[in-house]
Amino acid sequence: MEKIMVKQGRKITPADIQFIQRLLADNPSWGRTRLSKELCKLWQWYNPNGQIKDMACRSLLVKLEQAGYIVLPPSQSKWSKVPHNNSIPLVAHMRQEVNCGLKTLMPIQIRTVTQPSSENALFNCLLSCYHYLGYRRTVGENMKYLISDRTGRPLACVLFGSAAWKTAPRDTFIGWDRQRREKTLRYVTNNMRFLILPWVRVPHLASHILSQISRRISKDFTVKYAHPIYLLETFVDRSRFRGVCYRAANWRLVGQTKGRTRNDCSNTIKVALKDIYLYPLVKNFRKELCHDA
Repeated sequence: MEKIMVKQGRKITPADIQFIQRLLADNPSWGRTRLSKELCKLWQWYNPNGQIKDMACRSLLVKLEQAGYIVLPPSQSKWSKVPHNNSIPLVAHMRQEVNCGLKTLMPIQIRTVTQPSSENALFNCLLSCYHYLGYRRTVGENMKYLISDRTGRPLACVLFGSAAWKTAPRDTFIGWDRQRREKTLRYVTNNMRFLILPWVRVPHLASHILSQISRRISKDFTVKYAHPIYLLETFVDRSRFRGVCYRAANWRLVGQTKGRTRNDCSNTIKVALKDIYLYPLVKNFRKELCHDA
C-alpha cells in the first residue's frame, strides 16, 4: 500500500489519513492534545515503557497539516505565535575568553541538568544562542550536561536524546533487524548537540568531555529512566566538521547518511551528508541490543 510518510517506524498510508479526517469530523470539540492522545490509543502507538507516543503523534499531525492532508483545530498554546529566536529566554552569562591548557581548568565539572532550575535555563539559552542548529526543546528521553571549569565557569553544553529510528550503517554494525531494533532502540542514545562555547579555546577539551561523559551516562540514564545505555551515536555534518574530537575519544566511524530526512519516503528532501559515529559502552553491546526481548 502507498505510504505518505514514516514517523518512528509507523508508515502513514492514505487509509490512515482518511481515518484521521473522520476522527476530526466526528469530534469537532477536540483540541490538538486530545486528538493526539486519542489517536495514539486507537493506533496502539506506545513506547517500550507503555507510554503513548504523544509528542511523536503531535509532530506527525502538524506535518500532515503542513502537507495539506488535514486541517487541525487552532493551537491553544500561548507559545504558538512566539518567534523561534525568542522561544528560549535569555540568561545573563559571562563571555570572557578562555584560552589555556586543559590542566589549568581541572578538575572539569560535568553536571546533569534538571528542570526547572537555573542551570536548565542557562543550558537552554547557551544552546539556543550559540549552536548552529539552535535549540527549542527536547522530545522523549534526554540527558543534558553542563560542563564548567574548577571555578564553575561554563565551558560547554552536551545534549543526548532519542536515537535515530533507522540508519543502515549503524544497524548493520549492531546486527539489528527491524524487530530487534524496535525492541532495544531505547538502549541507544544520540549525541544531538555538542557545544564548546565560542569564546573557549582549550586543546583536547572536547575529547576529554566525551570520554568523561561516556563513563557515567549509562548510570545517569538508569537513575532518570530506570534503564541503562549500551551504545552512543552521533551524526557529524561533513560540510562543517571533521569529527576530530569523536575520533580522539575513540568513537568509531561506521558510515555516512544518504542525505535524506527520516520521514522522506519519496527521496525528494535533500539534507547535508553526515558521518555516523558510534561508541559502545559495554563489551557485549551486541548481545544486549540483539537479544529477543
